[in-house]
Amino acid sequence: MDQLESLSHSVWECKYHVAFIPKCCRRVLYESLRKHLGEVFKRLAEQKECRVLESHLMPDHVHMLLSIPPKYAVSEVVGFIKGKSAIHLARTYGEHTQNFAGQHFWARGYFVSTVGRDETVIREYIRNQEVEDKRLDHSRCGSSHRKVAPITSGPR
Repeated sequence: MDQLESLSHSVWECKYHVAFIPKCCRRVLYESLRKHLGEVFKRLAEQKECRVLESHLMPDHVHMLLSIPPKYAVSEVVGFIKGKSAIHLARTYGEHTQNFAGQHFWARGYFVSTVGRDETVIREYIRNQEVEDKRLDHSRCGSSHRKVAPITSGPR
């Protein structure tokens, strides 16, 4: 946790909580391929001198805790990971063998938050995200099945 990294002229600790989703039309495909993506994300992060400290691939989105050197913009690293992983998926699991230009697997945007001193809280959040989502879905379903009294109009 308080492990400092170093480059030739700097000592740093820059950690980010990142989340992104597949495009709507790719969600079914993502759900079947997500078990293969963890190692892909780690290898891609290493190419940019970054590290995936924690990750969880949910049925409809990805959570990662990334350590990114200050010489890289967060948008550059996230764009690289999303773009190259989409190409990898197309080449490995799709019928495309050439560059996968023009087709996009991931939705355009992403969420990012600096971690700061709350790293343990963020790690727990990422680890328990699936359990928490199920709990919230269950509580929402329970509240939507309540009996509601019919609306009657009074005498006119």
